[in-house]
Order: sequence, then C-alpha cells, then structure tokens
Amino acid sequence: MLLIGPDEVTSTLTYDACIPVMRSAMARLSSGKTAQMLRQIMPLDHGRMFGVMAGTMGPEAAFGSKLICVTPERSAAPVPSHQGVVVVFNAETGAPACVAEAGAITSIRTASASAMATDVLARSDARILTILGTGEQALHHALAMPHVRELDEIRIWGRSPERAEALAAEVADKTGIAVQVFVQVAEAVSGADIVCTVTASPDPILLADMVAAGTHINVVGSSYDGPREIDDALVAASRFYADSSDSVRAQGAEFRHALNSGAVGESQLLGEIGEVLLGTIAGRQSNTDITIYKSLGHVIQDIASAEYVYAALKAQNS
Repeated sequence: MLLIGPDEVTSTLTYDACIPVMRSAMARLSSGKTAQMLRQIMPLDHGRMFGVMAGTMGPEAAFGSKLICVTPERSAAPVPSHQGVVVVFNAETGAPACVAEAGAITSIRTASASAMATDVLARSDARILTILGTGEQALHHALAMPHVRELDEIRIWGRSPERAEALAAEVADKTGIAVQVFVQVAEAVSGADIVCTVTASPDPILLADMVAAGTHINVVGSSYDGPREIDDALVAASRFYADSSDSVRAQGAEFRHALNSGAVGESQLLGEIGEVLLGTIAGRQSNTDITIYKSLGHVIQDIASAEYVYAALKAQNS
C-alpha cells in the first residue's frame, strides 16, 4: 500500500493532467458506470464538519472512500480548510492500493472540474475571469481557468481587501495575467465572461441583475443544503447543470432554495455536465445564454484523481 503525501499529489496532479481526468470521471458518472453514496456530513464544534464519502468507478474498476474534516473558519495559522485522506482499493484483489492526502486532491480536482465545465459551457471567446472569494479554491480556480481559455484579465473580489490584494499578487505572479481587485461584487462581474463563486457566504452574493448575458458561472462554495452563493432569480435565468443531478437535488442549496420558493421547476436542472460531454443533452445554445455549473464535489472525482497519482508514482518508481 502506497502512502501519498500532499507534495507528491501537487507535483503529479497538475491541472493539465487533472482536467482530462475530471472529464473522463464525470462522463463515466453520467453513463451510469459509477456508483456513489450521498455524502454523510457530521457537524462538529466551531463550525467544522466531518464528511464520509464512498464510491466505485464501476465494475472491475477502482473503488474507495474519502474521510475529510472541513474547517471553514480558521485561525491565523496556515491550517488547510480540508484535511483527510482518500483510500483507493485495488479492483481485482480488494486490497487497499493507496492512502492519499485529501486536501491537495480536493483543491486541485475541484478547480479542474470547474475548468472542465468551463471548457464545455463557456463561450469560446471568453477572456475575462472573475473570482469571488479569496480562499484556497479561489487560488486554484484562478490558476486552473487559463488552461481552458486564453484570458486577458482576472478579477478578484473578497470581503477582506488585504486578502484580495495578496491573492491578486500571487495569481499575477503565477499566471502572468493582469489581475485587478474590486471592492464591489457588481463591479467585479460587470462584463466578465466567466465567474467562479468560491466563498463561504451563507447568503447570496451574486444576483441575477449583476450578470450579463453570455456569462458562464461555476457555483462552488456551498457543498451542502444551507449556504447559497447565488439568488433564485439567477438560477431561473440560467441553463443550470449539475455535477451529479441526484446530489444537487438532495444537497444543492441554490437549486433547492429556488425550487422550494417556486422560482423554478424541476426541469430547470437540465442534467449533468457528464451528459453534455456524452452528447445526450445540449450545453450552451447561444452566446447570450447564462450557463451555470453547480459543483458539490464527488468521491468519484477523488478516487479518479488518487488513482491517477498512484499510477503515475508507480510508473516513476518502476
């Protein structure tokens, strides 16, 4: 059994490697080959949560589980928001093949899945990216998106101007793209082609009247039925896609709130990003469509990512 630390994950699971891994995993999920349990989340003290997820890539394929502690509110110490492990089992023998550090996998695969969805749904001429949020996923999304679109500008908004400025400097240094900080959400998204919401906000920060026709939005920050980053009107105005329809119906706060309020019907959820990849449902229909990819994150993504890292490390050492 191979123990894989965060440094090995980050050196092996690059965005260029992970984006196609996410494309394959989500197409596999939507084809019905995979199976996964709805995530189990146990509330802990101080706003922390303990999550347990299990799944299989399909018959005669790898299977495994993810155990993770999520700490939204952290002290000044550099404590990652996601800490845990991904355990992958050998499909043939049933033995554990590897235990991989989950924080690095979660950070990279989440942003890579959003980049994959952006590649599928955003306009081909998208050039301006707005990141709403300043945490780990804000950085990873800013670094992943240039791998699927040639960006001219990246915009950053966050509640803390100091953190937004620090993130902007880091993104500019790592991408070589012009980065600008905004103090108002509406200004940050005005004229943007791609918007990523990666906040811990309990209430909507992005409203329908802020968003221009043709925008693609990755809604990422809320991973359970509670906090929501966009309002009901924006859900209603969009072509709305899930990473997993079952999961979004059960735990996607933005869709569930819009549905329960009567702002939308069940049909507003058009289907899964994997179905768009497979060609079984349509994606963007025009340059004026507002498209939304709702990301909850799935153990299939973790297993596929850990399996990729495991295979790459085994190949290096052979």
